[in-house]
Amino acid sequence: MLNVRVRTQGNELIVEGQPDDTARVASVVSQLATLITEGHGISVRDVKTATQLVAEDPNVDLRDHFLKGGQFRQAGKRRITAKSANQRRYLDAIEEHDIVFGIGPAGTGKTYLAMAQAVNYLLSKKVSRIILARPAVEAGEKLGFLPGDLQEKVNPYLRPLYDALYDMLDLEKAERLLERGTIEVAPIAFMRGRTLNDAFVILDEAQNTTAEQMKMFLTRLGFGSKAVVTGDITQIDLPSGRPSGLVEAMHVVGKVEGIEFVYFDERDVVRHKLVQAIVKAYESYGGGAHGTRRPA
Repeated sequence: MLNVRVRTQGNELIVEGQPDDTARVASVVSQLATLITEGHGISVRDVKTATQLVAEDPNVDLRDHFLKGGQFRQAGKRRITAKSANQRRYLDAIEEHDIVFGIGPAGTGKTYLAMAQAVNYLLSKKVSRIILARPAVEAGEKLGFLPGDLQEKVNPYLRPLYDALYDMLDLEKAERLLERGTIEVAPIAFMRGRTLNDAFVILDEAQNTTAEQMKMFLTRLGFGSKAVVTGDITQIDLPSGRPSGLVEAMHVVGKVEGIEFVYFDERDVVRHKLVQAIVKAYESYGGGAHGTRRPA
C-alpha cells in the first residue's frame, strides 16, 4: 500500500523506500503513537485503516478521523466504524443529503453502512420506519421454477437485507419491528404508487433496476425521508438490451443539487483480503471498460 519494506532492529523500526513513502509511514506511526499515548485503543484493523488513509492523503489528520469525525455510528447492537476515507464520506453524505448513491464493487460496505445509518435513525426516532427494497432480477435461475408462493419465491432475493438487519438488531427485536411494519423488506415493484414519508429507504442492487423502476423509486420520497441507493454497475443481471436504471440515473440526476454520489473502489473492500485482489484483477482484465465510472 505504501511501497516500503519494514523490519525491526531491536527497539527500532527500519523503513526502506522512496522518501515520500517513508514519510507516510512515519506519519502513520507518529499519529497512532500519539493516540495510544493518550489512552486510545488501536486495533490491527485501525492500523490498516490509518495506513490506507495516509496513502490516499499524506496530510490526513488521523485524530480527526478516529476521534472527532463522528465516524462511529451505533446501530443497535453494532458500533459501526468507517474503514476508509470513502466510507466516511458516505456516512457523512447520508447525514447531510436526502438522497445518496453509493456505487462500487462488492464488499465495500455500501449496503451495510446504509443499513447501519437506517437503524441508527430509527432507534433515535429521526424516522418512524425503515423500508428496504431490492429488484427481484433472475440471475441464472427462473422465479417460476422456485418452490412456494410469490413471497417465498421473492424472499431469496431479499435475504442479504435480512442478514444485515439481523446483524445489527437482536432477533426478537428485528422480528417484532418486521411484524409491526416498522421495518419493511420488499421487492422494488411494491413501491409503485406509494409516497414514503418519515422513512429511511434503501434500494439495494440498484444496477438491476430498469430505468422506469429507478425513476419510480426516486419520485417516491416524501417529507422527512432519506433514500440511499446502492449498486455495482459491473454486475448488471438485466436481460440484454435493457439499460440499467442506476447507470441512467448517474447521468440524469448526477448534478442535481441535494443528491450526492459516493464512488467506491477496491481500496474500500472490507471483506477477506482476497476479495480486494479479486476485484482489482477483474478490473484489470476488463481494461476498465466496465469499471465504475463517474458520468461525464
